[in-house]
Amino acid sequence: MSLDSMTKSVDEAVNRLFDPVATWLSDLVFYAVPVAGTELPLIVAWLVVGGLVFTLWFGVIQFRKFKLAVDVVRGKHDENDSPGEVNHFQALTAAVSGTVGLGNIAGVAVAVSIGGAGATFWMILCGLLGMATKFVEVTLGVKYREHHADGTVSGGPMHYLPKGLAERFGNGGKIFGTVLAGLSSVMILFFGLFGGNLFQINQSYAQLASTTGGEDGPLGSSAGALTFGVLIAILVGVVLIGGIKSIASVTSRLVPAMAVMYILACLTVILWNADQVPSAVVSIIDGAFDPEGVAGGVIGALIIGFQRAAFSNEAGLGSAPIAHSAVKTKHPASEGLVALLEPFIDTVIVCTMTALTIVIAKPDSWKVGKEPEGVTVTSDAFGTVLPWFPTLLTIAVLLFAFSTVLTWGYYGLKSWCYLFGKSKTSETIFKVLYSLFAVAGAVLSLETLISMADAFLFMLAVFNIIGLYLLAPVVRRELGSFVAHVRGEAPGKAGKPAAEETPAAPN
Repeated sequence: MSLDSMTKSVDEAVNRLFDPVATWLSDLVFYAVPVAGTELPLIVAWLVVGGLVFTLWFGVIQFRKFKLAVDVVRGKHDENDSPGEVNHFQALTAAVSGTVGLGNIAGVAVAVSIGGAGATFWMILCGLLGMATKFVEVTLGVKYREHHADGTVSGGPMHYLPKGLAERFGNGGKIFGTVLAGLSSVMILFFGLFGGNLFQINQSYAQLASTTGGEDGPLGSSAGALTFGVLIAILVGVVLIGGIKSIASVTSRLVPAMAVMYILACLTVILWNADQVPSAVVSIIDGAFDPEGVAGGVIGALIIGFQRAAFSNEAGLGSAPIAHSAVKTKHPASEGLVALLEPFIDTVIVCTMTALTIVIAKPDSWKVGKEPEGVTVTSDAFGTVLPWFPTLLTIAVLLFAFSTVLTWGYYGLKSWCYLFGKSKTSETIFKVLYSLFAVAGAVLSLETLISMADAFLFMLAVFNIIGLYLLAPVVRRELGSFVAHVRGEAPGKAGKPAAEETPAAPN
């Protein structure tokens, strides 16, 4: 038996193993009820309502405090003696590296190919609502973070859920918070493996294989896919050893450069077809409220848009607080404000740019709902104006994917240590397992990966958002404290925040 035949058999075995699991999980997690002639998954509604509640609860904070958030990222309100490992900018880029990436490039292509142009509108709306959710969870992540003897910091739902709920509701709250924290940690581990790791490897391999000759190229065979997976696994294992400082130092350079290059390429395609922009915008708006060829009509387009936006910006999942908790600050709300920029950058800017590029340059890819198509659709759209760009995009995709895999490796490590203890041996076991798991990413089908990742993502949102609702009053106080600090008011004179700053939250 040839090497390619052997590896092809491995491919088939891996997919046979995961396909039924993916189907079962999707049926369980995305239980739907009839709404307006279609089926609305209750769990998608849960995420939508969460973003809407926090937007109203904090008085549309994503718009009112946008400038203050930018000032904090620029270091305007830094204090030299603040505890933590990285500055505000590095914390933001480390977290953005886990969101800006193939969720934007491939995920948007998936949304548009099966949800039509109108899915873009709902993605943007989800991004705007997600800004408020992200503010809440990151503020809590920093407030209840844990400082270790070696100078490192741990944060995330596994810390703020038990600590915060114990602080508010006593022993009963601690027990409930511990249960939520354990469930959240398990979901972070599994989503990290399928969404933060395997999906990234899968789509980066698809793009690399496409630009090197497709099925007839050197990487088009099963052996090529397996070789790619092994090489990425080795690289991931090496870099993970460095921890958050290593990840932050890499992503603080890679992410801004990649994002700028990608946005410039999108703008080039859009401007080249400037005369088609008005009709593309009309297609997006019309498709949002009167979609053609999309299963479920308006609700169907909304569901697809919100699913892909949630996958991309991760608002409400509790993942970003893990990276943001390493920030150097004395004011938790300062980093919460920084974090609300993430969904804006990730979904409102980058996803919209991608969608416009596809809608304008590849109209045949979104006219009728179909099986999901990924990164190659986006690549082909760029190729209509910039024939050489798919090669450059391949490099960007590899870097985006690698930075996302690293960031989710850090998230997964924190969850692993919460569940199994923080020791050198425990950490090493996780890093080895996470790296080895990357090999399977190049051989699994895209549809299976999306189903698995979505299922764990939305289950994670359920456990985390319950805690966010219960701890929102804590976030209100932290915001009032930081606003008072920025204004130069003494803590004892700050009092309760004014109504226009932070609307009263129900207890």
